[in-house]
Amino acid sequence: MRPGLILLLTAALFFGTANADPDREDFLRKAITDVFPDVEITRIKPAPIPGLYEVMLGTEMIYLSEDGRYILQGDLIDLGEKINLSEQEREAARKRVLESIPASETIDFVPGAAQHTVYVFTDITCGYCQLFHRDMAELNGRGVAVRYLAFPRAGVDSESFRDMESVWCAADPNEAMTLAKGGRPVKPAQCDNPVRRQYELGQTLGVRGTPAIYLENGREMPGYVPPDDLIEALNQYAG
Repeated sequence: MRPGLILLLTAALFFGTANADPDREDFLRKAITDVFPDVEITRIKPAPIPGLYEVMLGTEMIYLSEDGRYILQGDLIDLGEKINLSEQEREAARKRVLESIPASETIDFVPGAAQHTVYVFTDITCGYCQLFHRDMAELNGRGVAVRYLAFPRAGVDSESFRDMESVWCAADPNEAMTLAKGGRPVKPAQCDNPVRRQYELGQTLGVRGTPAIYLENGREMPGYVPPDDLIEALNQYAG
């Protein structure tokens, strides 16, 4: 959630929600949607701290006082268990979102017997994305499947955006991806494609640069990760 929106939302709730409702969760949901009807509230539930509620906005987390007056933005840490409870919730939300993406909309490089899967927001013009793609044979050989999602860093309607649409629309998208990341010109192609949706999804998930790698459990690993480090993370966090 953008910092400006947090500030606006905080101010609006401070002046507008003094009266509580017996059904607390419905009351808090209404307090937010009355001010920002387009905000996606994934869920609301009591936080581990009495008097606070967790409010999941897409895949981002804020905390709201039970009277709807105060918003707290930041991570909630359980020092006893040494767990970032906020990140734990974000990972679960990302996992649900990523698992909901149809296989027909991603460009997948899958080994014969996959032990792990990673989701990677990529840009064909990104040097580190090209470096990651050069690791593909090793990753596949070590049982890691890669599901590519489009994130043209220059934005919608840029040249890289149109080139990535052409990659997704190619007769052989995998070959087109490999050629494009090898510096070859992209052959123009058109079709009904998910590039815009995936770019917007990446923004929702907070992608700021590429490659943006997500493990099966929703854990984020921004930036290029060498194969050994990626596999170590998969074995440690993704089971």
